[in-house]
Amino acid sequence: MKRLIDIVASSILLIIASPIIGLAAILIKLGSEGPAIYTQQRVGGKWRLDSSGIVWELCFFSCYKLRTMRREADPRIHKEYLRKFRNGETRCGSKHAPFKLSRDSRVTMVGRWLRKSSLDELPQLFNVIRGEMSLVGPRPVPAYEVELYDQPHYDRLAAKPGITGVWQVYGRGRVTFEQMVAMDVEYVRQSSLMFDLKLLVMTIASVISFKGAA
Repeated sequence: MKRLIDIVASSILLIIASPIIGLAAILIKLGSEGPAIYTQQRVGGKWRLDSSGIVWELCFFSCYKLRTMRREADPRIHKEYLRKFRNGETRCGSKHAPFKLSRDSRVTMVGRWLRKSSLDELPQLFNVIRGEMSLVGPRPVPAYEVELYDQPHYDRLAAKPGITGVWQVYGRGRVTFEQMVAMDVEYVRQSSLMFDLKLLVMTIASVISFKGAA
């Protein structure tokens, strides 16, 4: 049932969002050199059946996003920031700094608007239709983040990654690394269709209010 909802809803949303994606792509191309659609290898989870039941495995897939950074952007900046975030070293006064880099010089003018509105995530509807993601699930992560995981952190990968989820609704850039992982693990443990629908509705409110956006 979850997969059926993913396919039907994503197809409808993609038709509705196509003009927005097209306009955004034009603005991206006018604002900076490089492709309008950016792909990055992300890590998710997929299940298979064996003699012991359902087993979840790591899988790698190309995650689609509207490009928000300059083509020559150095990925090592985010890798280093993520390492500090993982170790609790990114702080602003007495509070943890947001998950996303603020005032990132690599982000274009159009890219800032796309990130603020979360429109850069729209191409991930293709990932949902392809079966690599779901509308709701844990956040898909780059491989260099998984390299920083301890064993308990892998529990968050026991579900198909989603465009939105508990972290995006309740935490989105305002929680620590451990809290973020805990939110995703809690989703894995209590996920249901009704919970998914609740998160989808709350995502709309979160996006409209720019809550936690960067």
